[in-house]
Amino acid sequence: MPASGGRRHAEIAGAGLAGLATAAALAQRGWSVRVHEKGEELREIGAGIYLFSNALRALKAIGSLDDLRTRAEHIVFNEIRDHRNRLVSEFGPSDGRLVIAVRRDLHNVLARAATSAGAEIVTSSRVLGARPDGRLEFADGSVSDRADLVIGADGVYSVVRDSLGLARAIVSLRDGCGRHLIPRLDTDPVNRARTIWNGGRRLGVAPASPDEVYIFLCCQEQATAWRAQQPFDPAPWLETHPWYRSQIERIPRHPEGRWLNFFDVLCHAWSAGRVALVGDAAHAMSPNLGQGACTALASAVLLADHLDRTPDTALALAAWEREMRPIAERSQRYSNLYGLVGTRWPQEPHALDLRTHVTRRFLVPLLSRRAMPIEGAPVGGMLGAQPEALAS
Repeated sequence: MPASGGRRHAEIAGAGLAGLATAAALAQRGWSVRVHEKGEELREIGAGIYLFSNALRALKAIGSLDDLRTRAEHIVFNEIRDHRNRLVSEFGPSDGRLVIAVRRDLHNVLARAATSAGAEIVTSSRVLGARPDGRLEFADGSVSDRADLVIGADGVYSVVRDSLGLARAIVSLRDGCGRHLIPRLDTDPVNRARTIWNGGRRLGVAPASPDEVYIFLCCQEQATAWRAQQPFDPAPWLETHPWYRSQIERIPRHPEGRWLNFFDVLCHAWSAGRVALVGDAAHAMSPNLGQGACTALASAVLLADHLDRTPDTALALAAWEREMRPIAERSQRYSNLYGLVGTRWPQEPHALDLRTHVTRRFLVPLLSRRAMPIEGAPVGGMLGAQPEALAS
């Protein structure tokens, strides 16, 4: 019997992308849901976001895909270019659908889906931990009533995860990224995203909305000149990526975004008792394959599906983790491989030419065979939506 005696009830710590997607998916299946946001208002931090097929299927499942598309950009070609701006690889439509959006637009879409399905969002509600019996502990000293399910969707530094001792390791990957939105001009690429490698630096340029371009600047932690974001100094990036002067010079001297480290989160388990971890709290990863948020959205919908089919919460959580965890961990591994090639490769000119050859000949085919099938699983199989259905 549900803990409340009526509908099954969920308490969710964290009103980011993973938390709101989980709230929407559960509420649409008849759960009562309360989401706790520690801030005074809902706010998504970040600039743009790549959404591959697994994320698009998840958004379609909760009825949010068409809502997002009113402002997002459909990407037809996704390019990798090298230190001479030569084309290394071009992933076309046959490799899966890709949409790029502004993170705040995606966040707003998910919040609308959650609240329209009946989920309650409580702001200024700071969670300090969770209990395996389905209770949240708050900064004001209060404890929630026992819920049928508690979700920790509170990010890399999850207090829910750490209060239950579920973390095995939180690993700094010693590189990171600054992310920015700049005004879009008629001369910017349309339906085309580019990532350009030069040495250990990667610059990405992608349209993200009708009036904004997403630009990301990735480098090693030790590359202090390229890390500088406050104030932003364009000179180092103009030196290594001169072909993109127009976009680089549109980044404000004091941008809203800042350079942030990448982390891998590894857990002993994704659940304990009635508590489960979703998103970065369970499987944070580098964004090299654009799968961090995509995997989180897919996981949220798959979790709700398992809970809908299996009334026993413990059995549903175990089945969900068995299906989803290998996919998330595979994504972590291949994202790190991409990062090693893109960031740690020797930087002598002849070595960079060799990297172009290795990437074109071996890395891209490997990722296409081994990593990119995550776009269609597991959510694609569960929901039956094919990529062609997402293109219209």
